Amino acid sequence: MYGKLMKKYILWTLLAVLTLTACDKVSPAGILIANTDVDDRIKMSKDYYRIHERDFFLIKQAKDGEYTFLVGADSHLTTDPGRMREMLQIGIDDDDLFYAHLGDIADTKAEYYITLDEVITDAKEKYGKKYYKPVTYIDDYDRPHTIYMDTVAQKIYEVKDIPLPFHPVVGNHDITNNGWALWTSLFHSSFYMGYVFVGSDAQGVEYLDRLIFLDSASGTLGGEQIDEIESHFFDIDIQNSSRIKIRHTFIFGHTNIFRPSATEFASTFTREETYYLLNKFDQWNASIVFSGHVHAWDERKVGNITYLTLDAMSEENNPGPGEYLVRVHVERDGSLSWKRIRMNYTPGLISQ
Repeated sequence: MYGKLMKKYILWTLLAVLTLTACDKVSPAGILIANTDVDDRIKMSKDYYRIHERDFFLIKQAKDGEYTFLVGADSHLTTDPGRMREMLQIGIDDDDLFYAHLGDIADTKAEYYITLDEVITDAKEKYGKKYYKPVTYIDDYDRPHTIYMDTVAQKIYEVKDIPLPFHPVVGNHDITNNGWALWTSLFHSSFYMGYVFVGSDAQGVEYLDRLIFLDSASGTLGGEQIDEIESHFFDIDIQNSSRIKIRHTFIFGHTNIFRPSATEFASTFTREETYYLLNKFDQWNASIVFSGHVHAWDERKVGNITYLTLDAMSEENNPGPGEYLVRVHVERDGSLSWKRIRMNYTPGLISQ
């Protein structure tokens, strides 16, 4: 209880700071301008990630070498967390290995982040009840208290510490009006990576699928992030190992690469940076590149790479039910497929 109250206090304190320092600049294209520079975000993220890497996100284990994962985008959470709650519930109910969110997760007010934190905490408890062993005891104040035991990893978790496999990237609305402080209060790092262990062969070669999360919230990777990419941040040492092989690479970012239609915003990457990204995705042998930002569905293939731009799952943008999520299914033999997933939550309806 103390930890939850302290987190609310921190978020309300951030709200006071943001109120005093916020600005409301809008670009000629109607895009909100953030108060944080991408290079500053990368420096802060890099410092956090390298200290907490093993606790943050390292390797996930795919049971029997087969798994699914869920992707959503642009929830723009305000006072109604219905779609965010539904996305997390779908991921838990359907045993997805992880759930990725492609940015613009909430509007930049502390009360919205308090609501978001409550939704995530509720999902952690549901996840703990499903995958771990709940143990209830009476605390020093004669109140029942439940902890969750991971009997495989031999770990014990409080609800707030349950490792819910929810992995967002930062979007332009997340950093507008100094929202970076709110976003990092929950998610900490704007670029990071992970691997899914899918098995080994008779020769002892281990196969991994790589997950790359990029900070494209400012419509550019920035010099610091490109330096990290060129320094093989997303490759670590496994590329030089004959006993470890990368099978699939999945890339998650906010800003779209391609324009869904003539009536939608084009990518804000410069032409040179777009070429750089397309070449880099090819070098990484990417299977699927995910983005959001423009609130419009787009699917296309360039070379061997599939590019999916997701529609917004925001209640305000899309109040009716629709296929706002994507689920990827990776088979044991390495073949993969994907499909759009329907969300049924409708604002104003009592029962769904």
